[in-house]
Amino acid sequence: MDKLTVILILAGGLTLSGCQSATTSSTRAGEFGCIAGTVGGAVVGGLVGSTIGAGTGQLWAVGTGATLGAAGGNALTCYY
Repeated sequence: MDKLTVILILAGGLTLSGCQSATTSSTRAGEFGCIAGTVGGAVVGGLVGSTIGAGTGQLWAVGTGATLGAAGGNALTCYY
């Protein structure tokens, strides 16, 4: 994956995490951290996946890494 693609992935992740308000109330306590952890995990997982394979295999690795990263980030930061 070239540098431009990695930069676009990181910028997209930061943009999505910036859409959430940082205000917390009694009903939404921790929601920002939950979403930030999920998005952050997806970005990191996608970047790790991008280092594996080439061609179509790399595409599957990025998708799998992003999915597993999002699930891991969600599990670590969301308390239901």
